Amino acid sequence: MTDSHLSKLKFDSLQLHEDIRRGIASEGFSFCTPIQAYTLPIALEGRDVAGQAQTGTGKTAAFLIAAYQNILKSPDSKNNNNQSKQPRIFILAPTRELAIQIAKDAESLGKYTNFKIALAFGGTGYEQQRRTIEAGIDILVGTPGRIIDYFKQGVFKLDQVEVVVLDEADRMFDLGFIKDIRYLLRRLPKPDKRLNMLFSATLSHRVMELAYEHMNEPELIRVEPDKITADGVRQAIFFPSNKEKIPLLVGLIREMGTSRIMVFVNTKREADRVEAWLQANSIEARAISGDVPQKKRLSMLTQFQSGKLAVLIGTDVASRGLHIPDVQYVVNYDLPQDREDYVHRIGRTARAGASGDAISFGCETYAMSLPDIEDYIGYKIPVANYDSSILPELTKPTQRRKSPVHRNGKKHRSNRKPKSNNHPR
Repeated sequence: MTDSHLSKLKFDSLQLHEDIRRGIASEGFSFCTPIQAYTLPIALEGRDVAGQAQTGTGKTAAFLIAAYQNILKSPDSKNNNNQSKQPRIFILAPTRELAIQIAKDAESLGKYTNFKIALAFGGTGYEQQRRTIEAGIDILVGTPGRIIDYFKQGVFKLDQVEVVVLDEADRMFDLGFIKDIRYLLRRLPKPDKRLNMLFSATLSHRVMELAYEHMNEPELIRVEPDKITADGVRQAIFFPSNKEKIPLLVGLIREMGTSRIMVFVNTKREADRVEAWLQANSIEARAISGDVPQKKRLSMLTQFQSGKLAVLIGTDVASRGLHIPDVQYVVNYDLPQDREDYVHRIGRTARAGASGDAISFGCETYAMSLPDIEDYIGYKIPVANYDSSILPELTKPTQRRKSPVHRNGKKHRSNRKPKSNNHPR
């Protein structure tokens, strides 16, 4: 890793509370990244910001530092430090993985503030999350669905929020959350009574409409908007036939060795199929997608982050908001059908100034997406060649038979006896 991704602005030169300074120092940060250098001076003055920068450039730390400073400099007169303490910082994220990562970063940077942080996301921990929020919190991080559920039940109020953050707002549009977001924003104090921050890797016209509607004259900051992909990502594309994709993938992974590898596919069904082939050929791989139970998802991510799991296979739900250090290779087994998803996928590597490799397959099914992707990033992806005659011979995965399932989700157990083959004449 290099320091070439950093600006010349030191955190020490900013007017920050001592508790925040200690948190920043404990994480080993000295210089701001460009997005932090541009947005922090604005947000620290209490002015709204809509920031765009590449994935992995420090947007989370930028809005957390500004949020902490905002509430540390103002007395908590409304909450009075009692058990009914209501959130003063409110952060919305599109996915539970991103919400969890934001909360972890908030704990690290705010470890000396004694602020209470709560998570609210679907899939698990319903009662535990509810009890934590009811006990009184300073910071609420979550996804729109679970947040609205608790809000409608009166688990917390939004009238004391002083800082609002929308992270990856364009992804919230993609996932159909915009009505939920507007529902929540309309129940907050008026825009000029709070600090509003919106950060994303891309800022579309519809996101900016949301910003101007629900923020207080936000200042738009774009860091290197013409440079869509990070400099440290070495990109290449192969053009295999559909039947050669699996052998090529296995061969490449074997060459990559023990490096941390993320493989992206377009559908859950294909994720399961790739997982089966890789496991059958002695490659430790697991597939993560939107319908995997939350505990299982978190377990996979923990194993991948720790290095116990070599290959993580994901649909696009896994391409946004995951902070996984030291991912060396990203493989687009399927080219994404949305050109912006290509950028988000390969942004899993070469984070924070590091370097990494992004390899794509332009197969018969998805090669049609390539011109749109190259038009978006502004250049041709270098073509890589391979010798199909030396692709590895593979062990075919054993088919896993599934029991028939009723509509109520229970396995079907027939009481009927099997028919005899001896038919009466």
